[in-house]
Amino acid sequence: MSATTQTLPANEAPSLPPGAVEVGGRLYLPDSKGNLVPLDLVKAEDRLEDEMVRKCLSFAEDLSAQIGRFRGHTMEDIGAFQAILDQEYGAKRGGAKGNATFMSFDGMMKVQVQQADLIEFGAQLQTAKKLIDEYLTALTADASAEIQVFVNRAFDVDKEGQVNRSELFRLRRLQIDDKRWQDAMRAISEAIRVVGSKEYVRFYKRDSHDGAWQAVTIDLAKA
Repeated sequence: MSATTQTLPANEAPSLPPGAVEVGGRLYLPDSKGNLVPLDLVKAEDRLEDEMVRKCLSFAEDLSAQIGRFRGHTMEDIGAFQAILDQEYGAKRGGAKGNATFMSFDGMMKVQVQQADLIEFGAQLQTAKKLIDEYLTALTADASAEIQVFVNRAFDVDKEGQVNRSELFRLRRLQIDDKRWQDAMRAISEAIRVVGSKEYVRFYKRDSHDGAWQAVTIDLAKA
């Protein structure tokens, strides 16, 4: 019996396929452009793919919520333990948090809390690039090519469309006395803006006291 002619007892609400909508007694699936396509005209493999994606995403949302609750409980436990230490040694409550490692008594498990600054760069970064280009133009071809490799790495954008921060900081460690270069490095320093911080919690265990630490993976991409 087709979806267009199927009937149900009056006391039962119709059970629509995932993602389907009913209009005028007929079932439709919205496509990627928002158009309503009659359900009976949608290919079987497209319906199966749609149902599979919705099922996987439903599990993913539940797992994400569970991980969020786990992280919240973990930070509460760590905060409570830190509060006990603060009280024991008379330290003031609150204040900035720092990196810390918590170890099981047998030394076989540990939890690490790390703080990382969230950094953005101001308009001075563009000025720094211009000064560096001026300096490179004045060099011989051989010398310019050698330094150009470092410059290209530093100003190459990453997957998020940002400059390569680690390479940019490495660029600042080059010892070059030219005034244009020094001005460029000063511009880079003044372009750095700490806009916040992010807290990471990592878990490790090992099988023996001289064994290597093994991370307890929570990241789905690395599972």
